Amino acid sequence: MRPKRFFPWMILLVAGFLAAWSASPARAADCKEVYGDSSVRLRVATGSPGELGLLKVLADAFLADRDAALCWVKAGSGKSLALLEDKEVDAVMVHAPAAEKKAVEEGWATQRTLIGSNEFYIVGPSADPAGIAQAETAAEAYRKISEARAVFLSRGDNSGTHKKEMFIWKTAGIEPSGDWYVVTKDFMMATLEKADELGGYFMTDSSTWVAGKKDLSNLKVLFRGDPALVNTYHALCRPDGEIQPLAAELVEFLASEKGQSLIGSYGKDLYGDSMYNDAAYARQYDH
Repeated sequence: MRPKRFFPWMILLVAGFLAAWSASPARAADCKEVYGDSSVRLRVATGSPGELGLLKVLADAFLADRDAALCWVKAGSGKSLALLEDKEVDAVMVHAPAAEKKAVEEGWATQRTLIGSNEFYIVGPSADPAGIAQAETAAEAYRKISEARAVFLSRGDNSGTHKKEMFIWKTAGIEPSGDWYVVTKDFMMATLEKADELGGYFMTDSSTWVAGKKDLSNLKVLFRGDPALVNTYHALCRPDGEIQPLAAELVEFLASEKGQSLIGSYGKDLYGDSMYNDAAYARQYDH
């Protein structure tokens, strides 16, 4: 039997198809969930606000009088901004101020709007082997963990949380490495659960802690209160595109009285505590 022949044009055609498929926005920006039922689909990238249910509450209110649907693309702040730059999403809710400002300066993001905040807690085992409960700053807490070579979990994913973590290590004058420094490449709740399993330290946002603490058996909040740990959230959208007017409306809605009421009260009925502060509170920390 004669072997099949592959002509150069056939190889080029297949290679071109595979390259286009692998670079497809649909693959890079798959919807984790879709709210609403419409052929008009607004793509929004965010991490914890989607994971904790806030985005769904906001989407339901925003879409109530609009013929549109909202696609949640699950991504940390760094990835969310990259998707916005690549025009694979229409809007983002993120907490990476320096990267956000750069995006606006470079012209591929617009309408940067403060929408709220939470804060970071450094949690760890009740025994607190590194003694961080006595620290006066987050940098001192990190220094104590490093000196004790106590297990510390890092998301290591260029998310807003990871960016903040690396800022604190830099402030402490430390480049973390070694067996004690565990990189998960995972999202907030999954990494928090892993820290509970390993009995390690982790810097989690307060919203995730409120939602997850009931299921954790080995961790407690050991350090909080440093102004450097306040976590401000902004919404941004693309400056162009067919769906841009709707994305701009979403950003405006998030800053509106209705949107702010939903953000500032979210979690009270479920956990007894609000999971986010509104923009009026966050403004004192927005630099």
